[in-house]
Amino acid sequence: MSSVRPWRMIDRRKSRQIMVGNVPVGGDAPITVQTMTNTPTEDVGATIDQIRRCEDAGADIIRVSCPTAESTANFDQITRASGIPIVADIHFHYKRALEAADKGAACLRINPGNIGSSERVAEVVRAAKANGCAIRIGVNAGSLEKDLLEKYGEPCPEALVESALDHIKLLQDHDFHEFKVAVKASDVFLAVAAYHSLAETVDCPLHLGITEAGGLIGGTVKSSIGIGSLLWAGIGDTIRVSLSAEPEQEVKVGFEMLKALGLRTRGVRVVSCPSCSRQGFDVIRTVEALEARLEHIKTPMSLSVLGCVVNGPGEARETDIGITGGGAGKHMVYLSGVTDHTVESDSMLDHIVSLVEAKAAEIESGASTAFDPHAEAAQ
Repeated sequence: MSSVRPWRMIDRRKSRQIMVGNVPVGGDAPITVQTMTNTPTEDVGATIDQIRRCEDAGADIIRVSCPTAESTANFDQITRASGIPIVADIHFHYKRALEAADKGAACLRINPGNIGSSERVAEVVRAAKANGCAIRIGVNAGSLEKDLLEKYGEPCPEALVESALDHIKLLQDHDFHEFKVAVKASDVFLAVAAYHSLAETVDCPLHLGITEAGGLIGGTVKSSIGIGSLLWAGIGDTIRVSLSAEPEQEVKVGFEMLKALGLRTRGVRVVSCPSCSRQGFDVIRTVEALEARLEHIKTPMSLSVLGCVVNGPGEARETDIGITGGGAGKHMVYLSGVTDHTVESDSMLDHIVSLVEAKAAEIESGASTAFDPHAEAAQ
């Protein structure tokens, strides 16, 4: 397909690969989706429950804040219960990093410049090596070093990159190379420019994010512009969408970004119209209901929901299952791009859900494959 449609191609930046627990990051590994818990880490039960909800949403990696000795006291219970690797979020006290590494953290999120002396950085590196931990260097425009702010006058791409390179050198001086780097900012232009510059300078995996992006809608828009443009340029090995929303929502938005760019597939990709007076059924409410009822489907496949026959048949020809609104409460159902049968309004929702579930089961069993409307052209 790539040779037939070169405009679909994304040439990913070549980065070296590291392991975060059992999850590869960088190289030719799939781009991973991360989020972060917001429960008090001391509340082990609540934290584990939230991690499991994020796992169900598709999170590959999850970060847990470890600001106090109390937060790491029972950290091993959390790491043992989690089905995905845990990144321990460390900001200032190096001992929290040592404790988290000893209690099962797969990665330590640190700002080496905040840890303290070279000796303390060396202790963190020794703990990481002894426990097979990776390290994420987290540079943030909101917490740049004073000397860099004095040098540049304000947070700017050059300052973010210089901070990252200084921290990289701290780890390399201790012969540690299992690290990834983020240069985040809440300003989309600043973050994107910094990532582009860093991507040209280093070969380590890059963790993408627009920090403090905002609420569910505003933050999704900002993150999609920033992270999406970088991914489209081939930059990025793991992403975290930072929203003032529940962590599960961050995961869902992250996957939708990757799905939109064809970089990862998971669950049902819905193609739907915004609706208008031509609609043969209530498209908005139908899509809301279908998305909620199909959240349990992890199998990659596609569903089109169009209110009328203007664009409906064309979109349905591109999806595994399609529904196009018709007159008198009777609507056309498409299977693998071909008209198949009609369904009445009253039974439409249940019918579409059953069709999707059946198709997903066929794909999982190997009896069928997800519909690819471009397969013939690609051959």
